[in-house]
Amino acid sequence: MKISGNYTLKTTPEVFWKMVMDPDVLEKVTPGIKKLKPLGSDKYEALSEVKVGPVKGEFTGFLSMEDKVENESCVLVVDQKSKMGNAVARIAMNFSATDDGQTQVQYSGDSKLSGMLARMGQRIMSGVVSTLSKQFFKSMEKELEERHMADG
Repeated sequence: MKISGNYTLKTTPEVFWKMVMDPDVLEKVTPGIKKLKPLGSDKYEALSEVKVGPVKGEFTGFLSMEDKVENESCVLVVDQKSKMGNAVARIAMNFSATDDGQTQVQYSGDSKLSGMLARMGQRIMSGVVSTLSKQFFKSMEKELEERHMADG
């Protein structure tokens, strides 16, 4: 299943980069993530809980950052397993400054699902992925606002 989209954040690419590289921020803003435990350089054990329609599942697995180019791009790799199936996603994020001082984030990638997740159908799952993507960026916006307020 293909994943793609874009989002504009009211911050600089440098600030967005620092936030994406911070496991505490990732744990806070990534939908469904309950806990990230560092395992070494840019790799984390991830515990998450996701609700898909009437089905709710707890996932365990890994989240890692690859192919990093500071303040420009990175690839987020998620490998999660649960009783309702497995999900593996590889999402490239490219970000650049806009003329008005914001950051344009373009993301694309694909995910592979198995088990009940795959049987639910691509249409349902693509809607879920779209919703989770929007939640990620909305949470990132909220985190930016909270930091801005704290910096006063």
